[in-house]
Amino acid sequence: MRTTRTDQSMAGRVALILLAVILAAGMFGGMGLFMYNMGKDMRTMTQAVTRMSNDVHSMRNDMGNMSGRMSVMADSMVEGQKKMGDDFATVAIDMRTMTQSMSQMGSDMNGLGSNIGDMNYNMAAMTQSMERMSTDMAVMNQSMGRMMQDIDKFTTPERIMMPFGR
Repeated sequence: MRTTRTDQSMAGRVALILLAVILAAGMFGGMGLFMYNMGKDMRTMTQAVTRMSNDVHSMRNDMGNMSGRMSVMADSMVEGQKKMGDDFATVAIDMRTMTQSMSQMGSDMNGLGSNIGDMNYNMAAMTQSMERMSTDMAVMNQSMGRMMQDIDKFTTPERIMMPFGR
């Protein structure tokens, strides 16, 4: 039996079609695997953004509580200053009485000088604490700025997947 030219060309066409079908199946399989992995990555990224949102919400609540406590502290300081002012008024009255005895006045003035020295020392310590608090707040503000940029990146995933697309 003799093979004709049409039988050979038919076998070549079938082989070519079979090769095209195998390549198409491979490409569809690869694309499906890519889409599946991209879906998993997007889910993971969404969960991370959700956790980050919860952390930011918690931080906002903590800052609100801290603000309330600072308000109470400020009110206490105002009240303390008023009482201290009243105490100084009493001291002024007592100083008039102390002028009757010079020796008693000398020893009382020594005690007053010591108290003023302690007050100056305490005020310097309070100033240092407030400076540290101001520095810490600046660091926190910088961190929140960087976190806002990071959140912006995660809310626009196309910038992560295609960074040079713009």
